[in-house]
Amino acid sequence: MLVEGNRIKALVPVADAVSDVQVIDCGGRTLMPGMIDAHWHSILAGISQVAAMTADIPYVHLVAAQEAERTVLRGFTTVRDVGGPAFALKRAIDEGRIAGPRIYPAGAMISQTSGHGDFRMRTDLPRTAQSDLSVAERAGISAIADGEAEVLRRVREQLMLGASQIKIMGGGGVASAFDPIDALQYSDAEMRAAVSAAADWGTYVCIHAYTSAAIRRALDCGVKSIEHGQLADEETVKRIAGAGAWWSIQPFLADEDSNSYPSPEQRAHQQQIADGTARAVELGRKHQVKMALGTDILFSPKGTATQGRQLAKFARWYDNADVLRLLTSGNAELAGLCGARNPYPAKLGVIEAGAYADLLVVDGDPLRDIALIADPDRTLVMVMKDGRIHKNTLPA
Repeated sequence: MLVEGNRIKALVPVADAVSDVQVIDCGGRTLMPGMIDAHWHSILAGISQVAAMTADIPYVHLVAAQEAERTVLRGFTTVRDVGGPAFALKRAIDEGRIAGPRIYPAGAMISQTSGHGDFRMRTDLPRTAQSDLSVAERAGISAIADGEAEVLRRVREQLMLGASQIKIMGGGGVASAFDPIDALQYSDAEMRAAVSAAADWGTYVCIHAYTSAAIRRALDCGVKSIEHGQLADEETVKRIAGAGAWWSIQPFLADEDSNSYPSPEQRAHQQQIADGTARAVELGRKHQVKMALGTDILFSPKGTATQGRQLAKFARWYDNADVLRLLTSGNAELAGLCGARNPYPAKLGVIEAGAYADLLVVDGDPLRDIALIADPDRTLVMVMKDGRIHKNTLPA
């Protein structure tokens, strides 16, 4: 394989000689495309929630830059970022100033008052015309918008900043303190306003939603990607498939790798979602929904190291080859759904002429043993992203 600049130029027959090149002999190991995490938070994954909400904003971004290098060394050369002010980090990575994955940024998570992206405390209420923005809003983590006009404004702000897709909150969650999982968030009119503003820019809206009711409302309003969805019933899964929407799902199993929550109520919600994960994946496969795989590691400095291990758990429901396909060309297809807003227009997640040179050399065969992607320090002997070698421990 011939790499020139940041692209794969050609797949060269073994018998052909190529002059004036640096030769890397992979020694019979496995070459595969760089992996893609379809649900990642570049700014929020590797920092605690307390630090994210109280530290100086530049400190939060410096921690994120450090985590970005670790992310690419784990073999994730691209991430679809679905919440957080990742624009500056993306620029620094794209300019080659720091190491990190390609980032498809959504910018601030857009939430109604009391929604999953409203990180305020009870003591911060009520908001008035004289109220300051909340800490999370000032940092660009979330944007609180109520009513069609505010939703339009906040969506357009993220597009102006460079969002490749828009993330809205359509239902309750685990990490937020004041919105129950079964709560429906955003009216039809508000949701359609977000979808319309995104569509005007040639891109789409993805939505945080767990329940059937939240998912059905989102589909009715034109949302193109469901994030999570572990509590969907079979009829709702059929509707996802019929709408041609994507289902971006995570291995939420309430196990040793899960996000840690302090309150018993949050842990109960976490268990409820874990109970639905296996059923959700099985229903998605049964009805041939377009599935994407991500981790959603959040506020977990220790948890980011489990990124590959968590995604390898999907081998419980998929063949190893299907897991690897979903983590490469499959997730790349969802990333490219942003159309004209795609910051990386060449092919991702494949090894072919013209594709980005995002490549991993694995010491072993992940088609036989998917657990190889769970231990990147040991098994990834070379990592190339954008034609640049970030790690090479191959024998000289």
